[in-house]
Amino acid sequence: MADSYFEASARERLLGVVDAGSFREFVPPAARISSPHLAQLDQPVAFDDGVAVGRATLAGRPVLVAAQEGGFLGGAIGEVHGAKLLGLIERARSEKPAAVLFLFDSGGVRLHEANAGLIAVSELIRAVLAARRDGIRFVGLIGGAGGCFGGTGLIARCCDALVMSEEGRLAMSGPEVIETARGVEEFDSRDRALVWRVTGGKHRYLLGEVDRLVDDEVAQFRAAAIDLLDAEAELTLAAVEREHAMLAARWQRFADCDDAPEIWRRLGVADPQAVPLLPLDQFLAVADGCRSPS
Repeated sequence: MADSYFEASARERLLGVVDAGSFREFVPPAARISSPHLAQLDQPVAFDDGVAVGRATLAGRPVLVAAQEGGFLGGAIGEVHGAKLLGLIERARSEKPAAVLFLFDSGGVRLHEANAGLIAVSELIRAVLAARRDGIRFVGLIGGAGGCFGGTGLIARCCDALVMSEEGRLAMSGPEVIETARGVEEFDSRDRALVWRVTGGKHRYLLGEVDRLVDDEVAQFRAAAIDLLDAEAELTLAAVEREHAMLAARWQRFADCDDAPEIWRRLGVADPQAVPLLPLDQFLAVADGCRSPS
């Protein structure tokens, strides 16, 4: 099994995060449930439609878990992919596990199934919030090669807690989407350093959007997920209104910044140009004194 979370497949990550030998898959590849649309468009299909879902234990406690496979069509959400995730959430509302773990690795909606994918994302957001209202915890892990963009990024930000590595990427619009819509002068998606500066784990941690930043190791993601099983998270109208106010204030404070280091300097980082090169422990020592509250 790969030690690197970034390089591992979805199933390798899943098996490394949960307790050894505890995973039991729902709708496995042997059931041969694949997208009804892709074959008609001469696109490849997968018998798990790019996502593994099932039941396991984490530190001996029952959890439901989903892992997206970024290697299949970018981990994108189509009709079957979305239905498997939605079914997992509905099961969580009846089984009341300690948490639902989402191992995100997706560019968002599958364009080949655009309407079905968009509907699935809206249903998933509604289901996550309804389950959280029922007391179900959601912990998201982000560190795969495909990142966490589009509708998947929205779902991730609906979770109670997020774990991310520096190699992970989280945003609403992906770099290629921004470049296509606004031009390369606005955002050059081939500039990998730029992509990681503005969507990577260090930037999201400094903005207070993730709860744990870990090294790119499956074992560190597992330890962080265990640590967050009982962390408090508020889902009330007052909490939502506070977040809206925080986002409005963030816009006022950073709207004129052209790049992430300008934001880091305003947050109080003395040497923002050094941030991308800092090892995790040194970065956390710098960041924890000035990051926005999560």
